[in-house]
Amino acid sequence: MSFLQTVSIKRIKDYVNQEITVQGWLYNKRSSGKIVFLIVRDGSGLVQGVLVKSEAGEALFALANSATQESSVRIRGKVQENPKAPGGYEMLIGDLEIIGRAEPYPLTHKEHGVDFLMEHRHLWIRTPRQNIILRIRSEIEKALRDFFHERDFILADAPIITPAACEGTTTLFELDYHGERGFLSQSGQLYSEANAMAFGKTYCFGPTFRAEKSKTRRHLMEFWMLEAEMAFHDMEDSLQIQEEMICYVVRRILEKHRADLEHIGRDVSKLEGIKPPFPRISYSDAVRMIQESGEDFPWGEDFGAPHETLLSGKFAAPVFVHRYPAAIKAFYMKPDPADARVVLGADLLAPEGYGEIIGGGQRIDDPDLLEQRIREHRLPEEAFAWYLDLRRYGTVPHAGFGLGLERMVAWLCGLEHIRETIPFPRMLHKIYP
Repeated sequence: MSFLQTVSIKRIKDYVNQEITVQGWLYNKRSSGKIVFLIVRDGSGLVQGVLVKSEAGEALFALANSATQESSVRIRGKVQENPKAPGGYEMLIGDLEIIGRAEPYPLTHKEHGVDFLMEHRHLWIRTPRQNIILRIRSEIEKALRDFFHERDFILADAPIITPAACEGTTTLFELDYHGERGFLSQSGQLYSEANAMAFGKTYCFGPTFRAEKSKTRRHLMEFWMLEAEMAFHDMEDSLQIQEEMICYVVRRILEKHRADLEHIGRDVSKLEGIKPPFPRISYSDAVRMIQESGEDFPWGEDFGAPHETLLSGKFAAPVFVHRYPAAIKAFYMKPDPADARVVLGADLLAPEGYGEIIGGGQRIDDPDLLEQRIREHRLPEEAFAWYLDLRRYGTVPHAGFGLGLERMVAWLCGLEHIRETIPFPRMLHKIYP
C-alpha cells in the first residue's frame, strides 16, 4: 500500500483537491451499508473520512467497518470541502490501514460520571473538549514565555527540592534527602530573587506543591506557577507588568483559539472586555465592601473563596487588592512605609468568581528587618543564610509575583473545576492515574 505526504489535520485546509495521508485514532464511525464515515483525530483536530463501498471494493469496505473506536489508523485520500463535516473538510478515502486495533473502549460517546472520568483521565484527555482545553493551556504557556522574552527577562528555573519553607510550614510535602529533611517546592520565588540579583529580570516556570487539606474547585496539590522577579522594581512597577501580561495573554488566546473557546461554551465577549487599566482597591476597602454586603468580616483575616468571589463580582475586569495585613502575608513582604500594619503586596482576582490568579509584591531589602521577620516566623535561620546574603551583598529594591497557570486556564476557558486544566490533576486523596 502506498501512502503520500502525511499532513496534520489542523493543516488539511491547505490541501484541498490533493491526495494526502492522515495518521491518527478512530474517534467515531457511522455506516449506512453503502457508505462508511470514519471520524479520525490526530491531536490537532478531527477529519471525516468517507469510504463508498461501490468504489472501494468489498475488502477495504469490510476493513473500515471492522475498525473499533480508538483504533490507530492511517488513511489516504483526496481532500475536499464540506461545510457539514467536522472542521469543514473531509477526505475521500482511497486506502486504509489499521495500525493498532483497540479493545472495547471504556469511554463511549455518552455521558459518564466525574469519578469514572477521573479514573480514566489517561483516556479522557483524548476527547475533543479536554483536547481543546489542554491545547489552550499550551498556548497560554507559550504566550507567557513570549511576553517575558520580548521584555528581556531571563528564564532561570528554580529547584523543585528545597531545604526550607517559602509559603509557611503547614503545607509542605516532606521527603528524605539522603538522610536530611527536604521538601517539595512551594514556590521558586526565593531562588528567583537570587537569579534577579544576577540577571536583573528573571522568571521561572515549573511545578509547585502545597499539601493543603482543601477539596475545592480551585485547589490542586501540584500546580504550575510562573514566577517573575525584578531588581530595581517596586510594587507599582510589578503591578504594571502583571496588567500588561494578562492583557497580552488574553489577546493571544482570542486571536489563536476563539473558535475553540466558543466550541467549549466560553462567552468570549467577557474576555474581549479585558483591557487596562485594571481596578485597584486596598485590603481595607475590600473588607468594607464585604461588611457592606452583610457579612461580619473582621479586619486582619484572610479572604476565602466566597469573599474573593464577592469582590471580583463587582468588576468586569481583574481587580488588584493591595496592602494586605502583614500578619497574613509571607515573612519576606516589605512593610508599607506609610502603615507598618500592611505590606506592599497585592493579589489579582480574576472576574466571574475565579479567585486569585496572581500574588506578589515588593520584597524586604533590609537585611536586619528580614532577619527579624525570619525569627518572628520561627523559621530555621541557618536555612535562610543564603537568602540573607542577597541583602548583604548589593541589596536593591525588588519585586515580583507568581501566576497560577491552572487558575488562569480555568478563567480563560470558563471552567467550573480546576481538574480539567492540567493533564493529570493531583487533588486531595487523588493520585491515580
